[in-house]
Amino acid sequence: MKKIILSKIVLGAALALFTLNSCKNEAKQEDPVEMAEDQNEANIQNENVEDDADYLVEAAAINLKEIEIGKLAQEKGVSQDVKNFGKMLVTDHEKALEETKTLADKKSITLPTSISEDDRDKYNKLKEESAEDFDKKFADMMVDGHQDAIDKMEKISEKATDADLKSWAANQLSPLTAHLNEAKRIKEMHKK
Repeated sequence: MKKIILSKIVLGAALALFTLNSCKNEAKQEDPVEMAEDQNEANIQNENVEDDADYLVEAAAINLKEIEIGKLAQEKGVSQDVKNFGKMLVTDHEKALEETKTLADKKSITLPTSISEDDRDKYNKLKEESAEDFDKKFADMMVDGHQDAIDKMEKISEKATDADLKSWAANQLSPLTAHLNEAKRIKEMHKK
């Protein structure tokens, strides 16, 4: 009888420690994009300004992802076109990220400093592709990603309440469209 009671106490204590430890680990691994959104939500009282802040957080997340994917394309790409496009992505998205940071600083908006967990998963999946499949998967990802980014910038340029943000978003469309066109060209080259 004492053994059963003692076993239940030990099992309960172990379960409690495991639960507490799990909670502790989850707090350390919070998504950088979610952290930026949460901080902006806490600091901003106006709903329209909060929406504008979310737009900038999304834009920063896109740029951070494209920079990482561009670096990966330079390392792992097989064709010279993919390597060159990767270099273009890094250069252009680093510039766009700096512009995003400048605008965010001006508006007192917090941005993520690293890619989201979801984007990290996509990056890791692409990184695991074989050399034969990398260029095609990269091109597919870039077509989808840049079309999505263009859609978001068009939405921001139309729906944002801040004039600076609207203007900034409209200026992002030209390089994103150039990237989309290049991604489509590369995708066409790597059709199987």
